[in-house]
Amino acid sequence: MGKRIFYFLLTNVLVLLTISIIFSIIPGGWGYIDPNGNINLMQLLTFSAVIGFTGSFISLAISRWMAKKMMNVRVIDPDNPSTDYERVVVEKVHRLSRAAGLLHMPEVGIYDSPEVNAFATGPSRKRSLVAVSSGLLQGMDDDAVEGVIAHEVAHVANGDMVTMTLLQGVVNTFVVFLARVAAWIASRFVKEEMAPIVHFLAIIVFQIVFSVLGSLVVFAYSRHREFHADRGGADIAGKDKMRHALESLKAYSDRVKANDDTSIATLKINGKRKSNIFSTHPDLDERIKRLA
Repeated sequence: MGKRIFYFLLTNVLVLLTISIIFSIIPGGWGYIDPNGNINLMQLLTFSAVIGFTGSFISLAISRWMAKKMMNVRVIDPDNPSTDYERVVVEKVHRLSRAAGLLHMPEVGIYDSPEVNAFATGPSRKRSLVAVSSGLLQGMDDDAVEGVIAHEVAHVANGDMVTMTLLQGVVNTFVVFLARVAAWIASRFVKEEMAPIVHFLAIIVFQIVFSVLGSLVVFAYSRHREFHADRGGADIAGKDKMRHALESLKAYSDRVKANDDTSIATLKINGKRKSNIFSTHPDLDERIKRLA
């Protein structure tokens, strides 16, 4: 889920910032600042909610397309896979998706990378994508690959992206609201002729800062959802395979760490080896423990 969260957050920040800049240059500030320069907090909250949820839902709508472009995912034709690798991946994704109760099969893709990784994304269960890296297929045994894919399918079945979007919309609302309140306060400390420029620039700065702080809430939710997806993966693929997948990821991470290879940071299927407030994933040891 790490890849999905990263690209969703990146897209969300860029979309939110773009919308905010456009709306900020509209004369009158969309009514939340009166002619005397005073701020109307209720109107600002409404304005913030419109921008916040608009940015979040636009990010969700383009999430699958964005992931394909940024990861160079090669979507597999389910009716005509060109290699044995492709056939096996499609078969696993479709079989596990049916076991998870999905009525519409996700798109299935592979991207060329030595990293051991997989992710799922998309605006809905009907328009989802499950993609795996070539490194995952080459570096893990069949049961581990199935466990990893089951975990990603569980994210789709759980509707995590929609829940993430709603949470991000709430976070965005407060980011926009607080950024404009802070910018308005900052503009009161400069000369009147400089106030509009300071207000505009301060909005951008505060919005970036509050977006980073707001992401901590999203990261905390992401860590929680990993446990849920692990349980979902265990339900559809079997607890033994899900546990084996996590243990294989842990063993792979330990080998990379022992070799001082900084590419460990790209293992987004399991995140950093040690979890912190900026992690999208909890510790693998804790995930294995909770799955037992």
